[in-house]
Amino acid sequence: MITITPDLTIPDNEISVEFIRSSGPGGQNVNKVSTAVQLRFDLRGSQTLPEAVKKRLGRLAAGRLTDNGILLIEAHRYRTQDQNREDAYSRLRSLVLDALEEPKNRYATRPTSASKNKRIQVKKQRSLIKKLRQNFHED
Repeated sequence: MITITPDLTIPDNEISVEFIRSSGPGGQNVNKVSTAVQLRFDLRGSQTLPEAVKKRLGRLAAGRLTDNGILLIEAHRYRTQDQNREDAYSRLRSLVLDALEEPKNRYATRPTSASKNKRIQVKKQRSLIKKLRQNFHED
């Protein structure tokens, strides 16, 4: 069970953890011991997450989402299974926490007078530069 917030926990039956061989550091041990972790979380089939959070999480983790709606996290930063498992859990936890935050509504505002004046000044400066580039033919 992964605790996301005091109110929200993801049960173990929605997560599967598999150990695979890792690339990277480990010396001779890297070819013998499966220390990397592949964590799978069934996003579409999850009963614990609200639909709005599922949609936001799907957008946040689009590159890690399979066609079946399974979120795939691979952790192979450390040399032990326990550390890699905790790393995968913490990455899932942070993704879900990011998805829990509702985006703020944006309100249309009018440009300030300072920004209008700056825009006009930039246009005048650009116009002057272009005017100086023109060839003047005197007869």
